[in-house]
Amino acid sequence: MRWRNWAGNQRADGIDVRHPRTTGEIATVLHEASVAGRRVRPIGSGHSFSGIGRPEQVQVVLDRHADLVDITPGGLVTVQAGMTLHRLNAVLAREGWALTNLGDIDRQTVAGALSTGTHGTGAAFGGLATQVRALQLVTADGAVLECGPDHEPEVFSAARLGLGALGVLSTVTVQAVPAFALHMDERPLPLDEVLEDLDGFMTSTDHVEFHWFPHTRGCLAKRNTRVPVSAGLDPLPRWQAVWEDEVLANGAYAGLIAAGRRVPALVPPLARFASTALSPRTATDLSHRVFVSARRFRFRESEYAVPRDAVPDLLRELARLTEQRGWRLPIPTEVRYAAADDVPLSTASGRDTAYVAVHVPARSDPTDYFATFGQLAGEVGGRPHWGKEHDLDAAVLAERYPRFGEFVAVRDRLDPTGTLSNAYLDRVLGSPRRSG
Repeated sequence: MRWRNWAGNQRADGIDVRHPRTTGEIATVLHEASVAGRRVRPIGSGHSFSGIGRPEQVQVVLDRHADLVDITPGGLVTVQAGMTLHRLNAVLAREGWALTNLGDIDRQTVAGALSTGTHGTGAAFGGLATQVRALQLVTADGAVLECGPDHEPEVFSAARLGLGALGVLSTVTVQAVPAFALHMDERPLPLDEVLEDLDGFMTSTDHVEFHWFPHTRGCLAKRNTRVPVSAGLDPLPRWQAVWEDEVLANGAYAGLIAAGRRVPALVPPLARFASTALSPRTATDLSHRVFVSARRFRFRESEYAVPRDAVPDLLRELARLTEQRGWRLPIPTEVRYAAADDVPLSTASGRDTAYVAVHVPARSDPTDYFATFGQLAGEVGGRPHWGKEHDLDAAVLAERYPRFGEFVAVRDRLDPTGTLSNAYLDRVLGSPRRSG
């Protein structure tokens, strides 16, 4: 079998693909692989840009292990880990519940989103891992661990964002909240105005982000305020949503990418035009419909979590180097906030965080741009998103994550022979300590 990720920059040939339906079948696959000395990688929707999901011998796909298990009256939602976020959002909405925060893409599986550190934006809100209350983990030798704050607490703490290195997630229990709406306000703003009081702007309401258009001094600001569903919904008309989000937004980016591929010199003037063509808009809709955006064009991405006060200088230096080095960047840079959390390998572990994400078209070579961005982020202690492209190794990452050693110790205990590892995990965590 052949495999490639969503962006097409990670590929594998000649792999053995398994589709287990039950926890027992997951355990059998892992036990057999462990005995045979074969490496196993679980995969979700393949939306990671890094090599975290790249299989080397055996791939475990949970597309047949993706059902709802239970929703309690208190909003504890248990699902099989192969369920996608967009399916989970639909299930929750039907039952009057919602996830308290989401990223802007919902194609990932629950397992994949957790394992790579998926997050949204909101200065007072954590990533998806902070919403986990219990999980069932199948370890490399086929053992099944029921994990929570009071049972296997060290494993639970680490496995909320486990990189797929501790075991295969079988079921996950998250804390949902009563369904709520978001009042969306999107409008173009000058970048300098946003950066002048970045913290004030990013904390001006519940969920704030902005997209800066390289080669310009403009950005698109998005401010979403939580409101009760009972106050009424006022969604965008269907024709407007299709026209603005599908035709204009996705079409404009696709056009910029295509034009830049043929004539790179066209990217800066077209980016300036795109940044000035935006119109303000407001609407109120169910939270998951506002949080999530469609992505109809393929790209590659690198994202770092940095201290919030580092963002203005980081963006200004990126803007300067973009012109100096002649990079042609048709896709905006995204900036978001998140609250500090207690998850060992979370990019927001122990500190309030800003996320800066840069993008290039899928079929371009981002080596110089991504390496330079990573160097700038590293100068302020930046931590790379585990599912996005970076070139750091375990020695560097151990300095960036105060609880790095704690995570690796759990990994070495649960998988000392590296059954669940691959080249990416060997690089970012170090090779497992082998028994014997």
